[in-house]
Amino acid sequence: MSTPASAAPAPLTSFLKNPLVLVIAGCVIAIVTFGPRSSFGFFLTPMSAQYGWGRDVFALAFAVQNLLWGLGTPFAGAIADRFGTAKVLAGGAVLYCIGLALMTYSTTPVTLNITGGVLIGFGLSACSFNIVLTAFGKLVPEEWRGLAFGAGTAAGSFGQFLFAPFGVALIQNYGWQFALFVFSALVLLVIPFSMALMTASNKQAVNSQNATPEQAQSLRAALAEAFGHKSYVLLVTGFFTCGFQLAFVTAHLPSYLLDRGLSAQVGGWTLAIIGLFNIAGSFGAGYLGSRMPKRYILSAIYLTRAISIAIFVSIPPSVEATLAFAVITGLTWLSTVPPTSSLVQIMFGSKWFAMLYGFVFFSHQVGSFLGVYLGGLAFEMFGSYQIVWWLSVTFGVLSALINLPIVEKPVERLGAAAA
Repeated sequence: MSTPASAAPAPLTSFLKNPLVLVIAGCVIAIVTFGPRSSFGFFLTPMSAQYGWGRDVFALAFAVQNLLWGLGTPFAGAIADRFGTAKVLAGGAVLYCIGLALMTYSTTPVTLNITGGVLIGFGLSACSFNIVLTAFGKLVPEEWRGLAFGAGTAAGSFGQFLFAPFGVALIQNYGWQFALFVFSALVLLVIPFSMALMTASNKQAVNSQNATPEQAQSLRAALAEAFGHKSYVLLVTGFFTCGFQLAFVTAHLPSYLLDRGLSAQVGGWTLAIIGLFNIAGSFGAGYLGSRMPKRYILSAIYLTRAISIAIFVSIPPSVEATLAFAVITGLTWLSTVPPTSSLVQIMFGSKWFAMLYGFVFFSHQVGSFLGVYLGGLAFEMFGSYQIVWWLSVTFGVLSALINLPIVEKPVERLGAAAA
């Protein structure tokens, strides 16, 4: 009588560990976490108008969110590496949900910094696509990995494609408070889907008598090895630009377009098109990453962004030019993530992948903090975003150069173990 009961969980476990199921579950999580966050730029104007804030107030809260998202990611990654990903994802979703809901009651800059900045920032660090990619790196077979990294990144962009016009419609028809409540409810979908992304804890691997050299490496040794590795440092440095450019565009492009005489709907569809075309860009980067050096892919992405921004801000405003900019930006939007995450795993393996990629992402979010905050500060000081647009161009060119010397091979420890 007891045999069927004990055997019952096996089919469910087998189903949840199917690579296709893992990828789908991770993609759903990426959609419902990245979608609301990518729509925050649409709340800048109505919230600032209602409470009499300058754009620097909302920009600071959004900048704090980006910074704490990055700051929390290595710690969330270390916890996920050590104890598994499912609990980290679920806990992050709860924080994110609470932050979104309480933003509706944020009537002062301080409360906005706490809800939209601190709560959502730390929530995102534990439930966004960074942790999803970690689970993919540990659970998905190697032959699926490039596709999984591309799909997880593209899913975040599909969330942007869905939530940008959806958010605009909610705000215009029901108000920005109602839109935030809807977003907070949708984020809770992370909890059931996180069950498919359970990973084993590192404690189990370390305590095993059959632990490999990679499994036996301590956290401190992993950090010392990574930050003593020139290619990792270059990767961390170059990823700063990605955050600077993306966060500035997400937070300020809708208002920039309004300032130049275009409608809110154009802003909504611009971000939606960026998200849509990033699906192709992310899959394309994942596909190309298995066929050509990843450092060349990253360098090309940063240079393309720099050129497209320079052209966009130098020509007269129009719907056609804006949508063309959206297409090019979308193709290069999060397409940096598959080659970047793949390089971290190639260099150091999977044991501390979440934590080490977390430090790379922290650099990204330092850039995000500066991109968002400097955008708001520049507008309040000069009445224009031009100086920040041209900073984005400069950083893009520098990152294109920084990524070229990266060496794409495992560290000596892993190479010796393989030999």
